[in-house]
Formats: sequence, structure tokens, C-alpha cells
Amino acid sequence: MGEGSTHITHPPNGINFEQLQNRTNQTTIAKFILLGLVDHYPELQPLLFLAFLAIYFITMAGNLLLVVLVLADLHLHTPMYFFLGNLSCLEICYTSTILPRMLFSLLTGERSISANGCIAQYYFFGSLASTECYLLAVMSYDRYLAICKPLRYTSLMNGRLCLWLICGSWISGFLSNTIITSLELQLSFCGPNEIDHFFCDLAPVLKLSCSDTHVVELATLILASMDTIPPFLLTLISYVLIIINILQIQSKGMRQKAFSTCSSHLIVVTLFFGSLISVYMAPTTDILKELHQYFSLFYTVLTPMVNPLIYSLRNRDVKEALYRTVRKAIGLAQLP
Repeated sequence: MGEGSTHITHPPNGINFEQLQNRTNQTTIAKFILLGLVDHYPELQPLLFLAFLAIYFITMAGNLLLVVLVLADLHLHTPMYFFLGNLSCLEICYTSTILPRMLFSLLTGERSISANGCIAQYYFFGSLASTECYLLAVMSYDRYLAICKPLRYTSLMNGRLCLWLICGSWISGFLSNTIITSLELQLSFCGPNEIDHFFCDLAPVLKLSCSDTHVVELATLILASMDTIPPFLLTLISYVLIIINILQIQSKGMRQKAFSTCSSHLIVVTLFFGSLISVYMAPTTDILKELHQYFSLFYTVLTPMVNPLIYSLRNRDVKEALYRTVRKAIGLAQLP
């Protein structure tokens, strides 16, 4: 072919150049923009930063303290505190998948996140949220055995069963979200790239996909239902049986104390599961669509903060363990 001539290559299968360019553009999006709370309330950005920074500090401090106490104090080496220690480790990881990125965005105004980073954030968030559902059910079952079957508790809740329950919770949570994320990775994104949320939740990300998302949505519905509804029902049934057993206690003071603790636990569990179910399994309506971000705050931000307060830091055993640990630390510090 002579100099200056133009060689035109026709795309295969009858696809014109515009279609080929559009297909190429579907894979060019490398970043998403997280709108979320910053976009809705820009004038409140400094106040939101301080509020979420305080929440993150309280969450990390409370859960880290509990983990240290469970590891350091032999009096807390029981199934109940073994489960609580695992829950605190989970909450540390869980809240750290959301809040540091949100704080960075509130502080700098930078709202972009890479596509791979977005999918990774959802994977760890979803896996840890699912694991927490199972852990809460395990903890409620443990309390049911301790209160309703006290004579058989030691033999029933032995070390081997505790280990199996914990491993099963973590494996189940990560397995279901590995399936969902592997399906999400097969999607194409061609724009727009603005996510109307404060983190990379699955539903707003799927709305940006140019691919058929029905398989991902169906898998998410099935797996999310398996990860939330059975654990929630087991947790609810356990606490109902616990409350019935408490009502049979003769001492009014002991009955009120036990009921106060269990009701606090039940409120936190109901908020966590209720907000999860409303976001991931309730029918999408205009009203719920507007409220999804606020429901998400319950299970992503608030429950990790209040769980150590409700479940353990109000507990006398934990207070005594804290006193012993502080006294031991002071004694070691005074040694020459």
C-alpha cells in the first residue's frame, strides 16, 4: 500500500466503530466518586468530621480495651468472653473498612476511590457484617445455655464447640461474600461513576453497571437472606426464652438486673438486624431509598461503638478485670 494511503480495518461481526468505542469505554472507568453525606450536607462537613472521628475513637478504644482484658485476665477465659473478644476484633476490622475512608473524605474533600478499592471495601465490609450476624446468634445461644441450662452449660459449651462455632461464623460470612464479589468482578462499568452513598455498598454500585446485574442481585438476595434471617431468628428466640426464664426468678432485684441487661442486648441486636434487613431485603420504594443511607449508619457506625458498652463494659466481671489489669500495669511500671 502506498505512502499516504489509509488502511481501514472493519470491526468483526458487523459492529460499527461507535459500538466498538462504547464497548471499550465500558472498561475505562478506574475510579468512583462517593457522594454520600458530604454531598447532601456540605455545610455540615466539619461537624460531621468531628462527630465521626469521636465515634471512631470510642469504637476503637472500647473494643481494643475489651480484647486486651480478655487476653490478659484469666478470669475472663470463659466461652462468653471468648465470643465477646472475637466480636470486638471483628468490630475493629469492620468499622475500619468504612470510617477511615469517610473521615479522609470529610477532612480533604477527596471523594474518589479506585474501582478495585471500591470492590475490596464492599468485600470486607460484607464479609464482616455477615460474620457478625452469625457471631451475635452464637452469643445469644451461649447466653441461653448459661441462663436456661446452667447445670449442663459447662459440658454443652466446651472448648471444642466454641472453636467450631467461631470458625463456622467467620467461614460462613466470608464464603457468601466471596461468591457475591466474584460475580461483581465480572460486571462492566461505563458511567456515570457517582455512587450516592458514603461507602461502596453493593446496590448503588450495581446501578452504575452496564452489564446485566440480575444474577448478582439474585445471588445477593439469597445469600443475604441466609446470612441474616436464620441468625436473627435464632437470636430472637434465644432472648425470648431467656426473658421467660428471667421472669421466673423469685428475687425482684436479680430479675430486674438480668432483664435490664438482656433488654439492652436485644435492642442493639434488633437495630443491627433490622437495619440490615431493611436495606438488603426490603422492597425498594422511594421512601426506603431515601432512608437507606441513614439505616446504614446503624450497622456500620453505631452498633460497633455501642456493642462493647452494652455487652461487656457494663459488666461487673469486666470492671474487676480492668481494675486488676491497671493495678498490675502500675506495679510493673514501678519496678526498677
